[in-house]
Amino acid sequence: MFVPLRLLPTPSRTGSSRTGSALLLALVAALGACGPSSDKSGDKQGRDKGPPEVGFRVMHPVTVTQEVDLPGRITAAQTAEVRPQVSGIIQQRLFTEGSLVRAGQPLYRIDQSLYRASQAQAQANLASSLANAQAAQEKANRYRPLAEQGAIARQDYTDAAAAARQAQASVAQSRAALSTTQINLRFTTVPAPISGRIGRSLFTVGALVTNGQADPLAQISQLDPVYVDLKQSAADLLRLRRQMAGEGSAPVAATATLVLDDGSAYPQPGRVAFSEVTADPATGTVTLRAQFPNPQGLLMPGMFVHAKLAQASQAGVFLVPQVAVTRDPAGQAQVYVVSQDGKAQARTITAPRTQGDAWVVTEGLSNGDRVITQGLGKLKAGPSKAGQPVKPVPETAPQQPRPAKRG
Repeated sequence: MFVPLRLLPTPSRTGSSRTGSALLLALVAALGACGPSSDKSGDKQGRDKGPPEVGFRVMHPVTVTQEVDLPGRITAAQTAEVRPQVSGIIQQRLFTEGSLVRAGQPLYRIDQSLYRASQAQAQANLASSLANAQAAQEKANRYRPLAEQGAIARQDYTDAAAAARQAQASVAQSRAALSTTQINLRFTTVPAPISGRIGRSLFTVGALVTNGQADPLAQISQLDPVYVDLKQSAADLLRLRRQMAGEGSAPVAATATLVLDDGSAYPQPGRVAFSEVTADPATGTVTLRAQFPNPQGLLMPGMFVHAKLAQASQAGVFLVPQVAVTRDPAGQAQVYVVSQDGKAQARTITAPRTQGDAWVVTEGLSNGDRVITQGLGKLKAGPSKAGQPVKPVPETAPQQPRPAKRG
């Protein structure tokens, strides 16, 4: 700030030093008025602004389930290969590739010419056997009274009765041969062994197929429901059982949820169908199989997925947000709770695992403890942090920002 100075009359020599001193004092006073003023009231306000405001959450014991995340692959609930049981040329394919088929539905038709001829021949052989059997039986019937009267030799009747029985056996053989030809004729129409979705056809119309060939005609997979084969470490399973025995955990009905390969969650929950009773000696893992409904066919065999299994429940624990848990210099987990007199106190806790965005605390907290979850950065660092007075508010309440220090 510029302060104009009035020109004073030239002093005399005798009063020059006195006038100069007065002028210098006036100039210093004017310049001091232009400088920054001390805000004593602001400093006093900064010193008297009170304890920092922190947000807290009241702890209550809950029951949580212990989940494990396991990788796995989807397999069909049932899989069947469509194979020919007779040899011949494929004349028709009676299905659409990739469609749903029913058990017993015709899929292929093989040339029936040879099998119809075999059936006709078997029918003719059966008719011949029946005629021979009838004649032999009538002959044996006529010989019987004659042999009793002694008109013919007893041996002649015995031979006639044996011939009649042989003719009856020939009839049975002819009937069996006819049944075989009828079965082979029926096998010229290849049916679906199970219901499900059929894949691509490996043989086309006009191809020669044989009974006992290496390649199937097609494959049918039952995709509702589907299985998910999971691998869990035997060591993890043993650790879980020990934890259940030592911490009062209880087994639960093993339910499962799926996370697909693209990171999305499958909407339908599943259940664990069974667990192997032995571990794989090569990998040290135990196989678990979960079953999931698949009404829309979203899950396909061979897909890679992740399954979250709820294997045990634990009662009387506390869920503490991860942002509220810190570590002391020794590496032990701790939280800050609001004491009855309104001070922040450190509390060492036991938090063996996480669930979601919270730590599962088994020791160190009690019902009704107020754990500081917001405003931890407002507390002073150092040993005095554990006993610093605070202004606690519920974590859902809006917190007032701490005013910055004035320079």
